Amino acid sequence: MPLWTLQDAWGQRGEQPDTPLQGMSGPRPVVLSGPSGAGKSTLLKRLLQEHSSIFGFSVSHTTRDPRPGEENGKDYYFVTREVMQRDIAAGDFIEHAEFSGNLYGTSKAAVRAVQAMNRICVLDVDLQGVRNIKKTDLRPVYIFVQPPSLDVLEQRLRQRNTETEESLAKRLAAARADMESKPPLTLPPPSGEEPGLFDLIIVNDSLDKAYWALKEALSEEIKKAQATGHS
Repeated sequence: MPLWTLQDAWGQRGEQPDTPLQGMSGPRPVVLSGPSGAGKSTLLKRLLQEHSSIFGFSVSHTTRDPRPGEENGKDYYFVTREVMQRDIAAGDFIEHAEFSGNLYGTSKAAVRAVQAMNRICVLDVDLQGVRNIKKTDLRPVYIFVQPPSLDVLEQRLRQRNTETEESLAKRLAAARADMESKPPLTLPPPSGEEPGLFDLIIVNDSLDKAYWALKEALSEEIKKAQATGHS
């Protein structure tokens, strides 16, 4: 599968877990990661609209309150901290993390629900979630979406009009940490950085170009899905 950044840089595939998911064949799942405001949700919506019978979104759980327009079961499963902590302790989550006082995570049931529909499962997780998934046998394609700069990211987050100054500062600090800890694809990672976390890094400075890069990276998986009877 050709892997491109928007600067047309070639990269190396990240290391994959040794053991494939039991019973998994054909197209691989997709893990999207990147800071809030990078454009992951917008890219994902376009992908699901164009290939609605091929891709399915694994709806994450969170303990935060819904934002205006968000729907339970569609954007997130909105649950209490007590319920989510109980299910995490029971081993029902593939990955989970805490940000700004709220829990986020991907349940095994959510992934199975997508697979039961014979669709390619797409997960939207943070870097901590990526590291957790690396320890599983899910064997997905890992894609990181980032803004062209932190200044652009701050502008996008302010335009949402959903952040307080405190939450905005936390999101920008988290984005800076994410972008600094993610090594470039074309160079050996500096000391302390993790090699091979992602198969593809997309710099979203143009939505159309970013979407083209995403589809190009997933073209082989789309072909596999179409060959198995999807359209």
